[in-house]
Amino acid sequence: MLIGEKLKELRVTRRLSQGDIEKKTGLIRCYTSRVENGHTVPTVDTLEKYARALEIPLYRFFYDGAEPPAKLEALLSQEKNWGEQGKDFQIFRKFIQLLARMRVRDRALLVDLARRMAIRTSQRRGSRRARRKRA
Repeated sequence: MLIGEKLKELRVTRRLSQGDIEKKTGLIRCYTSRVENGHTVPTVDTLEKYARALEIPLYRFFYDGAEPPAKLEALLSQEKNWGEQGKDFQIFRKFIQLLARMRVRDRALLVDLARRMAIRTSQRRGSRRARRKRA
């Protein structure tokens, strides 16, 4: 799911209008509309404003599950969240900047590739565990 679609979904489920978002973030309605319709890709700072307005953690723009994934949950329980400080923050910010310059279809392709890589990695881990249990 693209960020604009996710933003609209989250906004609608919380029964907020674009005007409500404007009041909470200071971002004009037409900007939110452009984001929701895929004409503009927001910066990380802007996503943080939206997250605060919607009262959600930032990762919800990138993850569809109701609960955070196990690894993310472990990171969230730490004092410092991944992507908030230091080198992790620089990597995350650069990733967002690069995504903003990509075409929508290319972003979708990249997300699909990452999803497939994550599935393959989890399958490999599962087969390793099974081999260990047999041994």
